[in-house]
Amino acid sequence: MTVGQEQGRTPEKRRRVRKSPEERRVEITQAAVRLIGEKGYYGTSLKDVAEAVGMSQPGLLHYIGNKEGLLSMVLLDSYDVLGSPEEFMRSGLPGSDPERLLFPAYLRYLVRCNARRRELVRLFIILESEAFGPGHPLHGYFENRPADIWKRYSAFPWVIPPEMGEWGKTMEPVVRRCGEAMDGIQIRWMHRPPVDLYDEWLEFEKLIFPSPMWDGYR
Repeated sequence: MTVGQEQGRTPEKRRRVRKSPEERRVEITQAAVRLIGEKGYYGTSLKDVAEAVGMSQPGLLHYIGNKEGLLSMVLLDSYDVLGSPEEFMRSGLPGSDPERLLFPAYLRYLVRCNARRRELVRLFIILESEAFGPGHPLHGYFENRPADIWKRYSAFPWVIPPEMGEWGKTMEPVVRRCGEAMDGIQIRWMHRPPVDLYDEWLEFEKLIFPSPMWDGYR
């Protein structure tokens, strides 16, 4: 082959790297978490998310269906599935034994998980604030969240102090206060200077699960 012939060859087009649906969903979720965390749900458009992941809007809609589907992907399919009691029971950490499952120990595990996903926690805070309005697609989700959390946690065989009686009769207000305290600490964690999320939770744990009653059950 002569030099002229070689120079005259049409360069081979680069093959586009095809990503699996799972990889695409991860990219979309990460972009949406960042954008909604910065701009809120109403301030983020599908165009913003599509551009962030290098897709067309029709391509994006193929994965999420609509803008509400985007919320489901980033919150229900991501935030709520991480740091679950099931994960804790598989962790082998103190208090995770299914035969002696300790609720305060699980909450410490959950706080450690949240400390590693700051952007996702920020997103949760932004969405919860926006969802006060009844027209927000997550209004019902946040309104029902305390009851849903209580129902979910009640499905596990937590071991609590005898003085507390039965889980189903006495622990609902305790679980509610844990959620309220955790939400407040996370908001403070977002401000400057930030608190240490885990250390701050330990201080609240002493108040919610006081000694000597909860000694040996934390």
